[in-house]
Amino acid sequence: MPTYGRAVVLAEVGAPLEIREYPVPDPEPGAALVRVTLSNVCGSDLHVWRGELDPRKRNWALPRHHGHEMTGYIEKLGDGVTTDSDGQPLNVGDRVVYQYFFPCRKCKNCLAGRSRACPQRYAHSAVPCDQWPHFNGAWGDYFYLRPNHTVFKVPDHLSDDLVVGVNCAFSQVVCGMDVGNLQIGETVVIQGAGGLGLYAIAVAKERGAGKIIVVDGVAERLELAEAFGADEIIDMREVKTPDDRATRVKELTDGWGAEVVVDVAGFPAVVAEGMKMMAQGARYVEIGNISPGLTYDADPSFWVTNNSTITGIHVYEPRHLREALRLLDRKGSVYPFHKIVSHRFPLTEVNEVLAAQDKGHITRASLVP
Repeated sequence: MPTYGRAVVLAEVGAPLEIREYPVPDPEPGAALVRVTLSNVCGSDLHVWRGELDPRKRNWALPRHHGHEMTGYIEKLGDGVTTDSDGQPLNVGDRVVYQYFFPCRKCKNCLAGRSRACPQRYAHSAVPCDQWPHFNGAWGDYFYLRPNHTVFKVPDHLSDDLVVGVNCAFSQVVCGMDVGNLQIGETVVIQGAGGLGLYAIAVAKERGAGKIIVVDGVAERLELAEAFGADEIIDMREVKTPDDRATRVKELTDGWGAEVVVDVAGFPAVVAEGMKMMAQGARYVEIGNISPGLTYDADPSFWVTNNSTITGIHVYEPRHLREALRLLDRKGSVYPFHKIVSHRFPLTEVNEVLAAQDKGHITRASLVP
């Protein structure tokens, strides 16, 4: 095992990312070291890169090892780690997916089955990456799995390109559709057809959605949305105003509206637009907006008179990670998951990759260490 490994580091907000080397840690008892083979550029990474999300406002220390969506194989196991979270034997060299955050598993939320809301889930990010164990992010050579982690072995027939998005985007929309309680035969509107939106189409299909309507304005994304099985497309280049798009949703649902609306676009104005697409008693699932301080004008009386449920989803439960992997295992040939990761780049081109994906013509770029 090498003595040092590389990590893509954000040293200051607004500064270009840089590659630094750190000593490779030996895992403590109950921990594991993952050798990262592929990592993705997620939408939240772009928010930080643009300066819309200052990590320090979330108590994330700088310098920060950046990135969080990844896959890899077990490089080294700490004492006491013999199985994955499903009880399957775990050995050095096994390919794995895993949660990139670490709930405490003993607070009120964790004990109530809401570990995604554990106040300590990002405690590891409060430690600068120039302190041990250094490798707290995805973009680099290693990731340190702390004790009491959630990790699952990957079936041999699934490629890294397919599983790299499981530990964030895929699991997050599985959680969103679960908590949003999408039922068989219901209509769902998905606002945004990036990586999250495409996974959301597959999850909605598998939950038995009656009609899936996707809203976006980028041709490449809309083509992929149709390939994933979207029943209706609302092209923002053609249907130009929020009111017209809401009207179109009502037309496509015989005046009823959607039972579930999911925002994976990440702009506050999208929320106001999505509310107009809701049926009476509908559920709005907010996943995309993670940048503090960005707001929109809201009318709370609508939530009341419409009997609306509004749910924010940040990360997911361990079961959602397992469900996403199982869905990929069973239906990897049914949906074009391989097209979500549209481009691969070497780690050294990380700044150029972020600039390219920010323009919207790369669905989800991968970085190869």
